[in-house]
Amino acid sequence: MSSNLPINTPQDITAPTPQNTPLTHAPISTALSRPTVPDISEDAEPAEEPTSNVHEAVFGLVQGKLAGLIGRSSGYVESLPDGAKKTIEALKGVQVKQNDLQNQYKRECLELEKKYLELTKPLYARRHALIHATAEPTAEELEAGAAQAVKDDPDVQPLTIPESTSPTAVPEFWHTVLRNHIGLSDLITDRDATALKHLIDLRIEYLPSSEPKPGFKLIFQFSPNEYFENDILEKTYVYREEVGYSGDFVYDRAIGTEIRWKDEKDLTKEFEIKKQRNKNTNRTRLVRKAHPTESFFNFFSPPVAPSEEAIEAGEIDEDELDELEEKLELDYQIGEDIKEKVIPRAIDYFTGKALEYEMLSDEEDFDDDDDDDDADGFDDDDSDEDDLPPPRRGGPGLRGRGRGGPPANVDPDECKQQ
Repeated sequence: MSSNLPINTPQDITAPTPQNTPLTHAPISTALSRPTVPDISEDAEPAEEPTSNVHEAVFGLVQGKLAGLIGRSSGYVESLPDGAKKTIEALKGVQVKQNDLQNQYKRECLELEKKYLELTKPLYARRHALIHATAEPTAEELEAGAAQAVKDDPDVQPLTIPESTSPTAVPEFWHTVLRNHIGLSDLITDRDATALKHLIDLRIEYLPSSEPKPGFKLIFQFSPNEYFENDILEKTYVYREEVGYSGDFVYDRAIGTEIRWKDEKDLTKEFEIKKQRNKNTNRTRLVRKAHPTESFFNFFSPPVAPSEEAIEAGEIDEDELDELEEKLELDYQIGEDIKEKVIPRAIDYFTGKALEYEMLSDEEDFDDDDDDDDADGFDDDDSDEDDLPPPRRGGPGLRGRGRGGPPANVDPDECKQQ
């Protein structure tokens, strides 16, 4: 089984880009640190526990009251004169035109992504040939690779390989790439590793413009193996037809290939043998039961968002809805990371270079400054959810679309020209 490669952080490293930002282990969630109520006692006097409890209780009540007011009219707009109300309706009409332009802009950005993917495909084909040793590296490629290695680390020792050495295939290339991605490594179990050694290529295709909704497809190509019959496994991500409230595409749903598992080789299930006794005859028999288990291949059976009607009718428990929304958002971000990071920079994940940028980004974005926190009156919240970056595209936004509010997507992404 391949493991993450050790990393030697260079002294002079290029600043991270949006394509190099890391994926965290937890689902997507953005939250602010909770403000505290300052104690009016002297600095030398320790705060009494009962007072602190009262402050927390009062804060909780106020926060709950304010949360209940979100989305409700204050009555201000209704109190305006008729002339002002007429102007407001006109402003809404102007906003509609702005939204139409934003839709057009995002569609054109997507077409630009498609254009540059087509220009990149010959390079991907060349990469595939080198990985599997069906082509020999050129002198130009070797020289460019050596120059980049020196740029990354001026102290690097140049390769001293005889020119007569024949190139060989890189063993477990894509398996190692996936294991060296922070989020994907958590999904891959030891049982999955044997199957992923047969992963020979990972590609992306955009949905054709003739489709009613835009999106993209991740294509995993496998060599013959003992686990499943498929040689291709696909994961398709579909965006909603209109951009979201923040001005970016929002995910609508994901569709995965049905894996044709060979007998007793389903990696998404664990099998248990139980003994059953017949009450009448007292005879026993062995029963084989399957139980779902964690596996990377669950990625191809994505969670399904409930219908808007079910959400509005309150048919789904709040905790269940929270859990489902987290799973959906994590699934969407994994797909976006494979599209934006793993496929374009596969060699960087294989060597571990990509992880240097992710760790650097963690250090720059999440350094704690205790003095500043105290001065601003904010306490650190140990919750992991506070340290999570937003996804590159909007998540499913179950509550937003099911309850009449704007979709719970994220800040708009810049038009990527790859």
